[in-house]
Amino acid sequence: MTHEAAGQFELGTDGPKAILVGVDDSTTSLRAAAYAAGLARRQGASVTAVFVEPVASFGAATPGGAGVIAAQREALGETAESLRGRFEQGARDLGISITFIATEGDPYTEIRRIADEIRADAVVVGASAHAGHRLVGSLAVRLVRAGRWPVTVVP
Repeated sequence: MTHEAAGQFELGTDGPKAILVGVDDSTTSLRAAAYAAGLARRQGASVTAVFVEPVASFGAATPGGAGVIAAQREALGETAESLRGRFEQGARDLGISITFIATEGDPYTEIRRIADEIRADAVVVGASAHAGHRLVGSLAVRLVRAGRWPVTVVP
């Protein structure tokens, strides 16, 4: 009788192979990244970390707004590069494959698009700390409702 016939399976072969994790430098998203990295290490999976810069708002239409938008974009770019460096170092330390993608747009739309492009088997995000998300729905809730991949929400 084979191991499979006996109801036993080789460990580390039945989980996700392509994990997408949404990151934004918040405490919960960094915890989500650590969770995704550990899962990837145990499963022999790859991780795609996605940082989404929000689209510029109508502030550009106000006097001095363009300067504010430029400063925000510069800060977001610095955050993205900082995260990229930390994730690349973490990947080397853990011996896993991490691809870092920084993009601009609506976080839900971009994470969904990239998850489809990479054929993600699982999506990991941090829980939202914003009180308003209880009313309108957080990114995590929207991803779960999409029903396209297993979604893990890390507190």
